[in-house]
Amino acid sequence: MVKKRSWLLLLTFLLTLGLLAACGGQEQTGGETEQEEPQEEETTQPDKKVVVGAMDTAPNGQFNPIFYTDAYEANIIGLVFESLIARDENLEFQPELAESWEINEDHTSVTFKLREGITWHDGEPFTADDVVFTYKALSDPEYIAAGGVRTNYVAHLVGFQEYQNGETDEFPGVVALDDYTVQFNYAEPNVLALADAAFPIIPEHIFGDVPVSEIPEHEASLKPGKVIGTGPFKFVDMIEGEQYILEKNENYWKGEPKLDSFVWRVVNANVILGMLETGELDFVGDPTGISPDDYELVSAMDHVEIIEEADFGYQILGFVHNFRTEEDINNGVINPDNFVPNEKLQDKRVRQAIAYAIDREGLIDALLKGHGEVVNSPIAKQWWVYDDQNPTQYKQDVEKAKSLLEEAGYVDVDGDGFVETPDGEPYELTMAYPLGNPIREQSAPIIQDMIQKVGIKVNLLQPMEFGAYSEQLEVNTDWDLYLLGWSLGTTDPDPSPLWSADAAYNYGRWNNPEADELAKKAITPPDAFDRDFRKEVYSDWQVMFQDDLPALLLYARNSIWAYNKRITGVDHLPWSLLNDVHEWDVTE
Repeated sequence: MVKKRSWLLLLTFLLTLGLLAACGGQEQTGGETEQEEPQEEETTQPDKKVVVGAMDTAPNGQFNPIFYTDAYEANIIGLVFESLIARDENLEFQPELAESWEINEDHTSVTFKLREGITWHDGEPFTADDVVFTYKALSDPEYIAAGGVRTNYVAHLVGFQEYQNGETDEFPGVVALDDYTVQFNYAEPNVLALADAAFPIIPEHIFGDVPVSEIPEHEASLKPGKVIGTGPFKFVDMIEGEQYILEKNENYWKGEPKLDSFVWRVVNANVILGMLETGELDFVGDPTGISPDDYELVSAMDHVEIIEEADFGYQILGFVHNFRTEEDINNGVINPDNFVPNEKLQDKRVRQAIAYAIDREGLIDALLKGHGEVVNSPIAKQWWVYDDQNPTQYKQDVEKAKSLLEEAGYVDVDGDGFVETPDGEPYELTMAYPLGNPIREQSAPIIQDMIQKVGIKVNLLQPMEFGAYSEQLEVNTDWDLYLLGWSLGTTDPDPSPLWSADAAYNYGRWNNPEADELAKKAITPPDAFDRDFRKEVYSDWQVMFQDDLPALLLYARNSIWAYNKRITGVDHLPWSLLNDVHEWDVTE
């Protein structure tokens, strides 16, 4: 059973705001004078090295790693906070705040040696106490009720359940052995030991005396100048919904950043291209990216470099299998035992018919201009466990879709072109989708038309701003289909945080005990220490996912990033343009 408070992701398109001058503008003081007095020596203040990036949607405003909820907040958080370890371009763990680690023989304990001399942005030393505090906060009895959803990082720790339930004040799961040595202790041999230890660390000296329930509203979670990390840039100022300014951390442990400032501007997606062309914007990364429609135009800009990578995520057409009860919604509880079946989608043959109705290749060609690909698994294809062979492929087949509907008893009784239920009642599905992603918005009526062509009537609901939409997804009691996109984490391929029955983000309330058991088996030692074993189990899970269809994976849109060639030192990762940004520099 998981308890959680509804949280609001307020993601709103905003008009272009000319609040910053073009990058690299000169600022001079002094100069020649026409007076006959002795001339002062001409002095020139060096240009500030500033880069400006674009986001088409404003961050919701939560800048604490343990509570943030959207990718726009992550753009800021990722420059401010760091983890003990991080993934490299090959998805292998590399040292970050920790310089080394040792795993004991039975994989129940990992001991990290922290780098000495690292300081927080306010000058306080970074120590093992900060690591312990972060993981205690994630395990706190008040964490989920306060809106936290990242307990998967702490669920395997020794004493987690007892501490979360308030049965003890002791927390043996993460222990500081000295100021620069911290030990993670797991209740059982843990395949995810390193992945679980890869969460961004927050400062104990800032939040140590703050009840976890109050951390989301604390100034150090919300206000520039108060948000304190160890990363290469400090979050120093903002005009909410318009621009977010970060300045270099001169004492950054990897070396003083070469840029002075890193600025995010919130601009309408329709004008990003023009601003990139004029130099008002220096780069466009995730989650906005360059539209496939604009690829050729951007590639023709001599001063702009384009990077294209397979997306570490996907877009889905979600099927609502079950609803939460009103009581569970009011109590902030997700309890699969209490789920109420959505009778309209209980027969998997209906879900499969819808899947066969969709021309996913056609969506990629028409909307993505070929800059994407069909995926048949909710595990990112970059992982070694991705199975592109065994799961059902669902290539569009209208006749098969109609046959499945007929087999399930859904036939057109009255001749109006739409099927009735096996009981002869009118059959209609509702489909919801959010504003904020132009391609997804364009896809909604196309998908509606494709489904209706096989005989299922679809009521396309009025689109909602993303914040309201995401809140409604949590408490939905009447939607049948929904459109959504997921960016996936890079710590481990485990799909449970999105698709297990009690997962907060499992908005379709898919409840398949056999699938959950497979997902658990894939991380259960000792067999799960064998990659081939995990690959086989996850293959079975992916086959089951595609058969039971909690969602139809529509496509993985390629990430298309662009940056002005005046920026040097760009060394992107497969899932992010923002890597080693302390090495970024600018030339005029």
